[in-house]
Amino acid sequence: MSHSSSTEHRDYRLTGPEAARAAEKGLVSASWYQCPISRKRLTELMQRRDGPALRDTALWILALLATGFGGYWFWGSWACVPFFIAYGVLYGTASNARWHEMGHGTAFKTRWMNDAVYQVASFMCLFEPHVRRWSHTRHHTDTIVVGRDPEIVEPRPPSLVRMALSLFNLPHGFNTLRSVLRHAAGRMDDEEQSFIPQSEWPAVVRTARIWLVIYALVIGLALYQHSWLPLMFIGLPSLYGAWLSYLFGLSQHVGLAEDVLDHRSNCRTIYMNPLLRFIYMNMNYHLEHHMYPMVPYHALAQLHEEIRHDCPPPYPDLLAAFKEIIPTVMQQRKDPGYFIDRPTGPRTAAPAQNQAVPG
Repeated sequence: MSHSSSTEHRDYRLTGPEAARAAEKGLVSASWYQCPISRKRLTELMQRRDGPALRDTALWILALLATGFGGYWFWGSWACVPFFIAYGVLYGTASNARWHEMGHGTAFKTRWMNDAVYQVASFMCLFEPHVRRWSHTRHHTDTIVVGRDPEIVEPRPPSLVRMALSLFNLPHGFNTLRSVLRHAAGRMDDEEQSFIPQSEWPAVVRTARIWLVIYALVIGLALYQHSWLPLMFIGLPSLYGAWLSYLFGLSQHVGLAEDVLDHRSNCRTIYMNPLLRFIYMNMNYHLEHHMYPMVPYHALAQLHEEIRHDCPPPYPDLLAAFKEIIPTVMQQRKDPGYFIDRPTGPRTAAPAQNQAVPG
């Protein structure tokens, strides 16, 4: 079911008037609806283990090495293309999912393992680790709340040009380059100061300088060798391999409700095949993840089965989701207030602080 709330253009900046309006509406760090699940079962699902993430990380690294070697071996011929396509997705898309899961600290039980993969994956997908850790925290406390959420993928009305460029990560890549240069010079902008604790600013500056050194070395090697090959392994995959990550990002929230306190209205769960779930680390269960963000990725399918009776029907596949998203985006270009009103059914649980039922 579709709905239109308003045709006015909204200000998505974190320092704009919408931030104050969100606070006035009681949308800031508010209590969100959560589907009922027994405390015992929720505790079981929240258990962290090293095993699944060690296996999946090893498979990811092996796949990167295998496809990277194929690209290197066949460099200079068309035979390298399929290897670099696969390498790019593993580098530019799979790293995004791993940045996300490690950032939540739930993928591994061992903290340093989460932290190590988080730093590497952040570099690969062009997410400054300390900046994005705090922006993602805000994304979870104020999901798709205009003026508060710094990770709204497509502000309304959406720009088709920007969306096309985002398939190659160009707007984000350009913005990251600017922010890395600014941070390396020791400066934070006003929006970043609104959600990053001041105690974290030195780490932001230090990481930006390390990134610049790495990219300088890779570019220097490419110039020395008179070859694009070094950049095909580090740097460019963040652009040419990010198209699937962007499609995943669109599928999470785009076209759904803004300024609501019910993840059933602003998140999608989409069934996917095992390969896509591996690349995406089960974030296709996105509604479940937002409702219970401390449940590890490997337990999200089980969580889905526990609460699906109280959730909108999942989408059968990614194509079905985009059959809804594309016409919605086109309509939002004319009517920014237009969105898909997902069926939530009768509420059977209390707000967040009382979400678990005894058991």
